[in-house]
Amino acid sequence: MQRLLIVLGVLLVAVGLLWPWISKLPWGGLPGDISIQRPGFSFHFPLMTSIVISIVLSLIVWWIGRK
Repeated sequence: MQRLLIVLGVLLVAVGLLWPWISKLPWGGLPGDISIQRPGFSFHFPLMTSIVISIVLSLIVWWIGRK
């Protein structure tokens, strides 16, 4: 558990330091994301992006847990 928390902390710091470049990536525009725009109202729900991130994180946690 300690190793997992350390790895997550290091990843969080790395993402924080790289955020200016990461924010320019085209995330959130995948097919399957729900976006509704009307006058005076906009709604965006990144459904497919959330699924992809969930799968990637699940694989990382599974891979770390095998060791």
